[in-house]
Amino acid sequence: MIVLEHINKSFHGSRAVRDLSATIDSGEVFGLVGPNGAGKTTTIRMLTGLLVPDTGKILIGGHDIVREPLQAKSLLGYIPDKGFLYEKLSVREFMIFVASVYRLEETAARIKTDELLLRFGIREREDELIESLSQGMRQRLLFASALLHDPRVLLIDEPFTGLDPLGVRMLKHLFAEWAATGTAVFLATHSLHIAEEVCDMVGFIDRGSLIATVKREEIKGMKGGLEGMFLKMSGEQ
Repeated sequence: MIVLEHINKSFHGSRAVRDLSATIDSGEVFGLVGPNGAGKTTTIRMLTGLLVPDTGKILIGGHDIVREPLQAKSLLGYIPDKGFLYEKLSVREFMIFVASVYRLEETAARIKTDELLLRFGIREREDELIESLSQGMRQRLLFASALLHDPRVLLIDEPFTGLDPLGVRMLKHLFAEWAATGTAVFLATHSLHIAEEVCDMVGFIDRGSLIATVKREEIKGMKGGLEGMFLKMSGEQ
């Protein structure tokens, strides 16, 4: 469902991503971990089409994100680490706006909005302005809006930012549900213990290079688990 082939990206002569290749199948949860500045956010932004790779190819559901952006992006749901929300809109107004962007049929969009607001625990806040919401509530709204069009691929940058323990638990359950329906989930996170728990495959990126990928079963047999791997790869052990 997601294919990255020898991706490279530089900024002002500095290489942010180096020859990165990976394949994430339908129904798989893939976690990208690494130190700050390693290239996680740059990779996700290239997957969304917000950045164009200098070289290499990215396919979303078989569509090239650069050459076929509309077809590829129609399959995507994207939750950034710092999402932009129109603060003077109410929660429901924002969902209606997002539905219009995806040209969803009005009745279907209303039903889906009701379902998602309830699922993410913000139905009771639907008439409040976004500017009044806490960071955790905003994060829940970002997830709800990203799921309106039933994407087949979810790209998530630091998904647990601002969430309380109940929100984190909810997301962990949702990851499993999305994967069970065939959705490919690609997340970048600093939460190693959660990545170890929810990801089928974890990739470690450092200075732009994907230097290791391990399956969940392999992580369980490693001394110190994913944290031990992280420290070793970072040269801290």
